[in-house]
Amino acid sequence: MNRTSCPPPPQDEPAPQSLSPLSETSVTLGGPSDQSALQAPDVLSQPVSDLSRQGSGHTRQRYVTKDGKCQVNLGPIAEKRRFLSDIFTTLVDLKYRWFLLVFSLCYVLTWLAFGAVYFLGAWLRDDIVHAGDPQWKPCFEKVDGFLSALLLSLESQRTIGYGSRMVTAHCPEGVVLLMVQSIVGSIIDALMVGCMFVKISRPQQRAQTLIFSKHCVICERDDKLCMLFRIGDLRESHMVDAKVRAKLIKSRQTKEGEFIPLEQSEINLGYDTGGDRLLLVEPQTITHIINDSSPFWEVGAERLCKETFEIIVILEGIVEASGMTCQARTSYTEDEVLWGHRFESCISLEKEAFRVDHSAFDKTFEVQMSTDSAKELDPCSRESVLKVLKESRKREVEEEGSSFTAQQKSKRR
Repeated sequence: MNRTSCPPPPQDEPAPQSLSPLSETSVTLGGPSDQSALQAPDVLSQPVSDLSRQGSGHTRQRYVTKDGKCQVNLGPIAEKRRFLSDIFTTLVDLKYRWFLLVFSLCYVLTWLAFGAVYFLGAWLRDDIVHAGDPQWKPCFEKVDGFLSALLLSLESQRTIGYGSRMVTAHCPEGVVLLMVQSIVGSIIDALMVGCMFVKISRPQQRAQTLIFSKHCVICERDDKLCMLFRIGDLRESHMVDAKVRAKLIKSRQTKEGEFIPLEQSEINLGYDTGGDRLLLVEPQTITHIINDSSPFWEVGAERLCKETFEIIVILEGIVEASGMTCQARTSYTEDEVLWGHRFESCISLEKEAFRVDHSAFDKTFEVQMSTDSAKELDPCSRESVLKVLKESRKREVEEEGSSFTAQQKSKRR
């Protein structure tokens, strides 16, 4: 009996248990296991499977969406000054509308601040009162109000220099003020232009041309139970030093009663043999061998439909055109894992080249295979030995019964 994907639980039935089933007792996150810890909030006290299937119609709550966005909202942060200590990263992480607002305000506020200082200096030295007097030696030429002082600030910082409005040599404090404004303007230029360049050149859009298969399949390869998924690159400029890794996201409860939400477990994709390093020229089928160190060692086709977990796949590499590191992510929930399926081939041979058929990238076909887990299929495992002994004993009993029946029939004759 082969299974494709696991259907969602019925509306009137409770959600299935997770890989590490919780007891009926509710506990708080990371709290003690005594009676005081049993009074948990409504959300935290629900079983893991209920938490992941909240919403109308048991909507599956994903940890990472199919396009790689993390579904985790950060709560209120008290120490927000930590973001100011890394102001460059904070500015780069802003959305474009807020970044352009900060970008504009940095210049406008600087022009206004130094314009006010120029106006104050001209007012203290009576340059405004003697505006237009040819006998007066002003400190700030052609400054007769705040608007003209603002124009002087703007022209000085942006090095426009129309030639009529300027700082003269009749006051040393005006020269010092001009030097300070030039230094501040250069610092703002370096920071803002640097942030703008990094924000524009971030390789986030490069991940849009890195594709993952819609489903993950479980089948046998070389007499080993394996979990497979596909990765491809739509561009002809390939990723350099591409690496892939995977995490299993699953909540569980320890033997001591501690609830661990969204625990991350490593899924071996061949990092010990170099299989996680890819030459991503054509679509690659990534293989995870389900052995005794795999989190799916005891999971068979029947149990797969009762699990609540999520597999996060992360592809990293260097963009060949820019030399910057790019990361693409996707996820597979338990209902997106197909038992007893294989991927169709999407590579064909043409004249002097290989052809990639992306229309077959996500296509799978069903194969005949056992529904037992890898642990049950392993001939050296205790369960397999007990299963063989049980079947052997069953055959012996049946043979003894048939021989006893034959003896009784012969006696009657």
